[in-house]
Amino acid sequence: MNRFENKFAVVTGGNSGIGLATARAFVDEGARVLITGRNPETLAAAKETLGDRATAVQADVTKLDDLDNVFESAREQTDRIDALFVNAGIAKVVPFAQTDEATFDAIMDTNVKGAYFTVQKALPLLGEGSSVVFNTSVAGSMGFPGFSVYGPSKAALRGLIRVLAVELSPLGIRANAVAPGPIETPLWGRVGLPEKDVQEMGGAIGEKVPMGRFGTADEVAAAVLFLSSAQSAYIQGAELPVGGGIGDV
Repeated sequence: MNRFENKFAVVTGGNSGIGLATARAFVDEGARVLITGRNPETLAAAKETLGDRATAVQADVTKLDDLDNVFESAREQTDRIDALFVNAGIAKVVPFAQTDEATFDAIMDTNVKGAYFTVQKALPLLGEGSSVVFNTSVAGSMGFPGFSVYGPSKAALRGLIRVLAVELSPLGIRANAVAPGPIETPLWGRVGLPEKDVQEMGGAIGEKVPMGRFGTADEVAAAVLFLSSAQSAYIQGAELPVGGGIGDV
């Protein structure tokens, strides 16, 4: 399929994991893609993987000047963003009683503030038929030990999506989300736990999945492309679970 022929997509956090898989899927279906990331090495590697239909802009979504640069770069290439995947995010597993202010601020700044202003800064380039898809999480609607900041940060996006669905509908812009369950991505290695604990935590969460396995980044990407395409033209303000049934059955 070439659902995105002559379309332009922006993927924040497109240098690894779900973001990179989604950017690759957009390119495979004909789109030009702009990806962002904080790490210059992984960003350059992602750009090389994606080829000449991709542009890479180093950016920290918590910094509004960086977001201005991202969408100025987009404006130099197009007068319209057809698909915006608000994907950049961080996670850290810390017990509630041990969570300090720095951890709280870092997660909320990236996952909530960064997402909020990504869409606001993109708005002048969004228009009739454009789609915004957020990357939330089943952790936004389920309780997991150690996710006392991460879970609420994703739940906040669920509220934002509903407001945007109302405010942006008159402009012909849709706002939806994918809510991944446990997915095999590099994020698992960056949650602030020793490798042994990561393995144990992954096993415990995996046991809760009715389908009995972790998902893949490509499976989440497929859901993002569906919500970004004309096939979902009458879907607005929705959160699509991609978690093998966890939290749903």
